[in-house]
Amino acid sequence: MKKNIKIAISGKSGSGNTTVSQLVAEKLGYKLINFTFRNLAAEHNMTLEEVMKAAAADDSWDKEVDRRQLEMARESICCVLGSRLAIWLLPEADLKVYLEGKADTRAHRIVKREGGDFTAVKTFTKNRDKQDSERYLSLYTINNNEYQFADLIIDTDKYSAEETAALIIEAVEKKYSSL
Repeated sequence: MKKNIKIAISGKSGSGNTTVSQLVAEKLGYKLINFTFRNLAAEHNMTLEEVMKAAAADDSWDKEVDRRQLEMARESICCVLGSRLAIWLLPEADLKVYLEGKADTRAHRIVKREGGDFTAVKTFTKNRDKQDSERYLSLYTINNNEYQFADLIIDTDKYSAEETAALIIEAVEKKYSSL
């Protein structure tokens, strides 16, 4: 097996990106890199909503998240980078994975994880997706709705987080077992 493997996993909010990235990293014994707006919110003693609002008006928030996670990924020997833009921003990743899921499924997962009213969470998530897409296009000319170049696209409506992680690990093993 190749000794220096970097896996990039992307997906919109509620797609299972964080959970699946954690599972893959844990099962392979790789470093997990998942630095997000949530981390910045905690560092700055702000809510996620406050950071998102600040990011809508100031590009430095996105650039800081992206800079820090890419720096960590590039310094790591073997890692799993889980982020909204991982497959775009880490072109040297050995395996690029995109997790897709329907809006209702993603909202249900967020409610299960964080609580709240389903309708409100679905509306918030829809608005967040739109705001994220606009920022990524403006900042990096990345259309995060165009991910067909990924090595592996998984419909997470059909699989549990554990099954999704297993599919990714299988793809890594298949790709690199002969090296």
